[in-house]
Amino acid sequence: MRESRAFRVLVPAASVLILDQLTKVWAKAYAPREEAWAYLGDTFRVQLAHNYGAFLSLGGSLPQGWLSFAVGVILAGLAVYLLFAKRIQPASLLPLSLVLGGGISNLIDRLVYGGYVVDFLNLGIGSLRTGIFNVADIAISAGVVWLLIGEFLHKPQQKAEQKV
Repeated sequence: MRESRAFRVLVPAASVLILDQLTKVWAKAYAPREEAWAYLGDTFRVQLAHNYGAFLSLGGSLPQGWLSFAVGVILAGLAVYLLFAKRIQPASLLPLSLVLGGGISNLIDRLVYGGYVVDFLNLGIGSLRTGIFNVADIAISAGVVWLLIGEFLHKPQQKAEQKV
């Protein structure tokens, strides 16, 4: 039986949302706020942080509510596009669903916690480190990278087809 588009969009998005929210519940209950737990020779750290901005705290100085409103509008547009667009590349459904699920989960944090997102993961070697992030950020980043790689791999194929 052929799966509906809604199933192919909502299952991955909901999976990301649930996993992210469960890990944030754990982080809020157990992760340290002051000092990080370090693992694998300090390559992986766990430390609770409150992020009032977007990715890596960008936009943290915007008036409270504006960022949530803008993100909500963008996510609503993405959901409508994924569910109802007549012409959408099937290969873009999963990566865009990851972005949607991660975005909705982070938006839920903003609405529930008064404007901040719960972050608690950090990677790096020595002083070269990522910002503190969460599972939703991983899903969003993976979806965007997946789309970019797909676009770069798709372009040579399009050029070859145009020459024929």
